[in-house]
Amino acid sequence: MSKGRIQTAKALAPPEDLTVPEPGSTTARDVLSLAIGRAMREAQAVLRGHPVLGRLEPGALASLVRRARVGVLVRALRTSGGEALRTELVATMLAELAAEGPRSDAVAIDGGILLALADNNPLAMHEAHPDKHGNAIDLGGRPTSEWVASLREALDLVRSYLPDLRAEMNLYVQQIVPVGFFADKHLSASYREAIGTLYLSLHPSPMTMVEALVHEFQHNKLNALLESDDVLENAHEPLYRSPVRPDARPLHGVLLAVHAFVPVALLYERMIAAGDARASVAPHPRLREIARINREGTDVLRAHARPTPVGKALLDELFRWDRHFASLA
Repeated sequence: MSKGRIQTAKALAPPEDLTVPEPGSTTARDVLSLAIGRAMREAQAVLRGHPVLGRLEPGALASLVRRARVGVLVRALRTSGGEALRTELVATMLAELAAEGPRSDAVAIDGGILLALADNNPLAMHEAHPDKHGNAIDLGGRPTSEWVASLREALDLVRSYLPDLRAEMNLYVQQIVPVGFFADKHLSASYREAIGTLYLSLHPSPMTMVEALVHEFQHNKLNALLESDDVLENAHEPLYRSPVRPDARPLHGVLLAVHAFVPVALLYERMIAAGDARASVAPHPRLREIARINREGTDVLRAHARPTPVGKALLDELFRWDRHFASLA
């Protein structure tokens, strides 16, 4: 048996800056820590009795379940609890324990963030968006060097104009899965089970890429929060008009959209103020569009959401940012 003890679940203090972090904030770290703790408890239950994995110290187990390729399998077991998936989880954890050196199925982008050329998410082909058909790995005929250069530019933009958000990305984002190249549109996705993984297509516009990067990262943070709190008591029904989707969405989907677009709007605002040529037109039409989207989304949330105490703090933050951009909406 392991010598340490995995802590029981702790209550999360209502977060005041999970959308846009204040300098020095630990909110995103605290949220991620609770999500990892839940995954540890669930993994321990699955691994009990295993001669190696069942004897791991809590620190070693935390390190393993934090890894995107392990955590996704632990969470997927909640709804797809078959023996095959359990066997895959054990094999993946043993392989991660034995691995030495950099991954052979990935290319470094920036720091610990990788362009993944293999993906073990069992839910990757499950798609909720009506205009998409899953998220199979696809470089779109472009070399990995082009992908890496584009994603580095996007990450550098975030570092320049949203430095505290960029620091949070280092905590969360482990791999970006390529899902094609399209000159006339952009596709991206995240999965609640796949904390640490972003699915992005490649696009020639740097602003399209940075929008998608920030958008999907925000989904990762909210997905981590949902590991420890329901956020909304009426998250999944009834359905409401979405400001960004052609199909009606539950309040959960509206919340995802607004939470994702707020830092994108702030990015444009700061780039315009700095005279950055990539977003130098003031008022930028895209910034106005995003402010309108957020106004429509916050109006729906304000009228219909029944939040938990944690959810109320999150909504209060979103409403503050809605007031910040009120003149543009």
